Amino acid sequence: MAKPKAELPSAEAIRALVDDEGRLALRATPGSRRELLEISEGHLLAKVRVKPEDGKATEAVRALLAQTLGIAPSRIELLRGATSREKLFRVRGS
Repeated sequence: MAKPKAELPSAEAIRALVDDEGRLALRATPGSRRELLEISEGHLLAKVRVKPEDGKATEAVRALLAQTLGIAPSRIELLRGATSREKLFRVRGS
């Protein structure tokens, strides 16, 4: 069975959530049945299939963000929340 395609909002909608310093806050949910990014009440929610082991879920969130924004994952830096559901990233060159 093929892996379901991730549900993603537009890159412009996500860029609108990035502050003047390039920071983007989100709430991550690891171990989800499907991968998606969702904007709800002005907040970004990220769901990834990967379990929260050894930073794999954070890397999956970063890759999903990069895919949506059309940039390399190396241009998205985790600032805070390595072991938390609440994460803060810096997006360079969006």
